[in-house]
Order: sequence, then structure tokens, then C-alpha cells
Amino acid sequence: MAGEAASPPLKVLAAQLRAAGRGAGGTWRLSRTETGRAPLCLRAVWMQGTVLQVERGGGGSARLRDGSGHFTVLGVEDVPRGRPCLSAGKYVMVMGMVRACSPEPVLRAIKMTDLSENPVHEEMWGLEVEELHRVIP
Repeated sequence: MAGEAASPPLKVLAAQLRAAGRGAGGTWRLSRTETGRAPLCLRAVWMQGTVLQVERGGGGSARLRDGSGHFTVLGVEDVPRGRPCLSAGKYVMVMGMVRACSPEPVLRAIKMTDLSENPVHEEMWGLEVEELHRVIP
């Protein structure tokens, strides 16, 4: 894969990522059989969810929930702007590298942002992801 441009993080829900399988070269294959399209290969994802629990130390980790399921984010204390997001009940955006998909997704955080101040972010997230996956060839 030398010389290939890195793909931007793909917006996904926990349920979509949970069904992904290992691909070539450290990628993950996101199934799109329900739309009749070929799988997407990805490394990085953009997810949003409500913080349920935070573990401190060793870079920290957080357990989150979106409308489709739970996921875990590692390294939350090591990313810019990550610390202010680290309390239960906050609605956050996470960009991260996929580490595992099953039994539930695990990401290594690259970026975190608190989106709690505007409830529209949470209300629209599922629709944003659905629309994106409809238009990606």
C-alpha cells in the first residue's frame, strides 16, 4: 500500500462496524450487502456517542453508546481536547483507528470533541451516516 493516499475517517455506527471483517494490509472490510454494493475498506472511522464510563491511567479509555450499540475508545487522555470530553453523559465525536470490531468496536483515539452543547448533533447523527452510505459508490 506504499504510495496510496490515506482515506479520511468514514462515518459509521457501532452496529455497522461490529459486522466488519479483517481486510488486507491492516484494513477492515465494511459490508454493504444491504445496498448491493462492494465492501468498503477502512482503517479510520468517525463515530459519535454518549460517554457511559471512563477509565483513567495508561492513556485512558472510554465506553460510549450510539443509537446502534456500544463501543470502546482507547487513548482518550492522549488526544488534543480529549480530557474535557471525559465525563459520563457527554455527547462526543471521536475519530480513531479501528483496533477491533467484534464482539464490539474498539478504536484508538486520534481526535475527540465535545458536541454536548448542541442536541442537533445527536439527533441527526444516524441520518448523517445513513445518507453518507447511500451516496458512497
